[in-house]
Amino acid sequence: MSIPKTYTIKTTDKELLLKWYKLMTLGRAIDNKAPNYLKQAIGWSYHAPYAGHDGIQLAIGQIFEKNKDHMFPYYRDMLTNISAGLSAEEIILNGISKATDLASGGRHMSNHFGKPEWNIHNVSSATGNHTLHAAGVARAIKYYNSGAIAISSQGESSVSEGYVYEAINGASREQLPVLFVFQDNGYGISVPKKDQTANRKVADNFRGLKHLRIIHCNGKDVFDSMNAMTEAKKHIQEKGEPVIVQANCVRMHSHSNSDRHELYRSENEMSYVREYDPLAKYRRLILRYKRATEEELQAIEAEVKKDVKAAHKKAMAAPDPDPASIFDFVMPEAHQPEKYTDGLHDKKEGEPVKLVQAINETLKAEFRHNPDTFIWGQDMANKDKGGIFNVSKGMQQEFGEKRVFNAPIAEDYILGTANGFSRFDEKVRVVVEGAEFADYFWPAMEQYVDTSHDYWRSNGAFSPNVIIRLASGGYIGGGLYHSQNIEASLAALPGVRIVYPSFADDAAGLLRTAMRSKGPTVFMEPKALYNDPIAATPVPDDFEVPFGKARVRKEGTDLSIITYGNTTHMALEVAERLQKDGVANVEVIDIRSIVPLDKESILESVKKTSKALVVHEDKTFAGFGGEISSMIMEEAFEYLDGPVKRVGSTFTPVGFNRILEKAILPNTDKIYNAAVELLKF
Repeated sequence: MSIPKTYTIKTTDKELLLKWYKLMTLGRAIDNKAPNYLKQAIGWSYHAPYAGHDGIQLAIGQIFEKNKDHMFPYYRDMLTNISAGLSAEEIILNGISKATDLASGGRHMSNHFGKPEWNIHNVSSATGNHTLHAAGVARAIKYYNSGAIAISSQGESSVSEGYVYEAINGASREQLPVLFVFQDNGYGISVPKKDQTANRKVADNFRGLKHLRIIHCNGKDVFDSMNAMTEAKKHIQEKGEPVIVQANCVRMHSHSNSDRHELYRSENEMSYVREYDPLAKYRRLILRYKRATEEELQAIEAEVKKDVKAAHKKAMAAPDPDPASIFDFVMPEAHQPEKYTDGLHDKKEGEPVKLVQAINETLKAEFRHNPDTFIWGQDMANKDKGGIFNVSKGMQQEFGEKRVFNAPIAEDYILGTANGFSRFDEKVRVVVEGAEFADYFWPAMEQYVDTSHDYWRSNGAFSPNVIIRLASGGYIGGGLYHSQNIEASLAALPGVRIVYPSFADDAAGLLRTAMRSKGPTVFMEPKALYNDPIAATPVPDDFEVPFGKARVRKEGTDLSIITYGNTTHMALEVAERLQKDGVANVEVIDIRSIVPLDKESILESVKKTSKALVVHEDKTFAGFGGEISSMIMEEAFEYLDGPVKRVGSTFTPVGFNRILEKAILPNTDKIYNAAVELLKF
């Protein structure tokens, strides 16, 4: 291993020393100026001053190679971004939330910097969650052998988050090229470090992990920080394993402009941190070792003052966000089928394919179609096993363990690394089994939330091209964590498509469309139907179903049943029974797509029949059917001859005993009785 360059005040090139001084002076000038914007009601309503972190932030930016490496800075990383190359104007545009802000166009909090074209990623406000994204993009860096590294920066207190452990544990196990920087200033807002962890150095919490190097440095000192970061990057590139750099810093000011640190810090402590001001120390060193004159430093300071003034003037003249733009970039443009534009096919002959087989064969076909497609999750690929329901059976054998592999039992890690992996290249598509059962998806909800607004938050610059497969629903005697429905909770967050097929052909068609589209899609799989012959159909090899296009399963004139998933088959049975009994001619609408929803087809059916029964497996109270019912009431009220009625499960968890499950979940008798009651109006 070659010895990395060592930076010292005596040997470092004068030009480089002065460049660093200018960057540090520029950063501090804006850091000090930021609160004034808030006082003048101009913006920068959130500012976390970085003063006291100068050494490590300068070093992070200096070792970052734009357009090659990937960097995930946190909200205190102003100097990091300036050191990486962002201009004063770009920093101020972010601070005062202008439309031309590179990171988000004013959609995200100030102090959340980014420059997508350089691979500087705009991260979430959920502290530390970007460690998962860094691990994910590092996995792609390793797979594609790009020679880059991923850099994740955060404060020491955010390391308390469970997903940070998942990221570092996973990066260690997979030996990923990722550099985790902990900027330790001793406080998480007002909570002292001793209330966060037993170890004085939080990086020591990870001492037991294999394939992980830990480097400590003085984050207040430019040279110690530069040497630590240079060594860390070289180690990653040569050894192919992650590194943690723990940088000891001080926080010279309050946590942010909404905090008052004098309420919990003593005057002695604040005097100490002011005395150890990293910028002042660096300035003294340059003069003491005669690497520059006082006049040269003053000239730099005057130039910085002029630059900040000019940047301020330009930023103030920049346009504010347009209120009409709020609907831009909520969701990327979906793939539009050219042949099956309505999501229907005329293949009536041929061997019926079961739903689980249709999903499996479509996954394989799309993996052949796009070699930059990957899948991972729990129990995905172990010898001849392909998931607990055999959905991924045979995939690792055909496509190899680098494209099809197991993940730890860590749902946050599964989805977070998928988000990160997709950041490497737009052509990448990642399919994840978000949890073995949909009910177990809750640990990944923070990542789901972040993924849902990544496209909007980045002003259209980044779209997580991820398909989240979830085995959903009951009727299997599974009980808690094995039989619940969660689509209503997921649908409450804008930015993610949610589909829920009832038949094998629709499962294949919706999955193919999802895997060819940009943006995230939740693919709900009614597991009770995986091998049920009732859901089996012939499936064309190239079948596609567009999002937001319902399917009329049975035409009728007297009542519309709007449904999806397991209850589609019950609704069809009820419709046939009502017709056979001479009670009514019922129309059954299988919505297939929850988000986006085919309002037009639903309303058209209701206007024809004048009666609407909304049926789904999920709880009636707060289930997605409430949204459908409300839409019908608001937009088709004058066509109704009776109230919109709903059938769903009881407002209880789903019990394990089959007697309890039957009492809780909807069935044909419950749907039939509700339909008869509604038809009396």
